[in-house]
Amino acid sequence: MRQLNAAPLPTARPRWRRPAPRWLRATLRYGAAAVLVAALGGGGVRLWQSGAAAKAASTVLASAVRASAALGLSVVDVLVEGRNETQPAALAAALGVRRGEPILAVDIAAMKARLERLPWVRTASVERRWPQLIYVRIAERAPLALWQQDGKIRLIDSDGTAIEGADTARFSTLPLVVGEGANTAAPAFLAVLAKVPALTKHVQAAIRVGKRRWNLRLVEGIDVRLPEADPEEALARLADVEAKERILARDIVMIDLRLPDRLIVRLSPEAAQQQQQQQQQRERKPGKST
Repeated sequence: MRQLNAAPLPTARPRWRRPAPRWLRATLRYGAAAVLVAALGGGGVRLWQSGAAAKAASTVLASAVRASAALGLSVVDVLVEGRNETQPAALAAALGVRRGEPILAVDIAAMKARLERLPWVRTASVERRWPQLIYVRIAERAPLALWQQDGKIRLIDSDGTAIEGADTARFSTLPLVVGEGANTAAPAFLAVLAKVPALTKHVQAAIRVGKRRWNLRLVEGIDVRLPEADPEEALARLADVEAKERILARDIVMIDLRLPDRLIVRLSPEAAQQQQQQQQQRERKPGKST
């Protein structure tokens, strides 16, 4: 597991100071509210009526946060775990925190939201670890397949979500799915395809047809048409025929598995012509004399 002290903070290991005494931490936690009540005191009604209450509260709280930094509650390090694909510069920008910033001023929820907008980040958690560390853990997306639509190829994760900006060349060994809606339907279908490993090695691409069923393009140049219902059974039939008859090595261009009780095969034009010629030759042969 990689750990990153994200820029713009130095890359040194996190430095820990002795934790603040319990009484000091309690004072800092509740001090801002106490100071606010004391500051308003008997003049609270007058401030509220004048519309100055909100402004006064904001000023007092800001002062309390600045005071907490002076007492040692400031950001010294950011520790990130779980990063593999996310670029450090993008990560640092999403963190948006500076050395010396009051740790109480860090908006944890906003930081989490920014991190989860990064293309590779699926989920993120952010914690303050007193007195001086921001701890971040990210879970990145797991690449599943390449998705081609409208001439563009993108990487998708195990949920079918496109990982924008990913270097698809690095993942060229992943399955290729093609067509509208192929990304969201891919996780379930690829799980089915994985159950017939004897066929998987032959598959060049899985093509989504009409947002309801799949065709396979094999490396042998054969198109396999699968049914909308129970493609797993159809693939098992094809795997059985291939094991017994080596059908994928034949000169064919299409195998139709959409009918449950039969397998329809279309020959290549050359093979069809050769078969027709052989049939004609058989028909021209004179019959045997008796």
